[in-house]
Amino acid sequence: MEAILRVTDTLKSFRETRLSALRPPTEFFDVQRISRPADLNTATSRISYNTRYFSGNYLLIIIMLAVYAVISSPLLLIALLFLVGGFSAINRFAPDPVQFGDTTITQKHLYTALFVIGLPLLWLASPVMTFFWLVGASGVLILGHASLIEPGVESEYATVEGQV
Repeated sequence: MEAILRVTDTLKSFRETRLSALRPPTEFFDVQRISRPADLNTATSRISYNTRYFSGNYLLIIIMLAVYAVISSPLLLIALLFLVGGFSAINRFAPDPVQFGDTTITQKHLYTALFVIGLPLLWLASPVMTFFWLVGASGVLILGHASLIEPGVESEYATVEGQV
């Protein structure tokens, strides 16, 4: 019960901090503000401003890409479910040693068996490739969007406020 409360509190704080920065879709997909940057300095300043301004939207894109990557790779999904489910099942149902005849099975034995089976299964699912795909896909999407969208008028006032 305590773990459920911790997860709920974590989700609430995540929603309050990160998802409160979400910009509306009409602003995020505003085609009137799309233009090619004149030079590298312009692109860099746009990326710097837009990554802060649209940080909630970009985080949502990364989360959606991660969910897609896990769902579209069945072996990775099975390996993650096996490891997470096994870990929680051991913690919940086997906190004390169990006696089978002359053999005593402890949590340490169960964790060892879980990792001996689960880690090779996870290795076969190629999580490293999935991670690098996630980094590449989100990087291209985020940097492309951030460099093509012109900052709004409020970006000019943000620099003035910083100088006062």
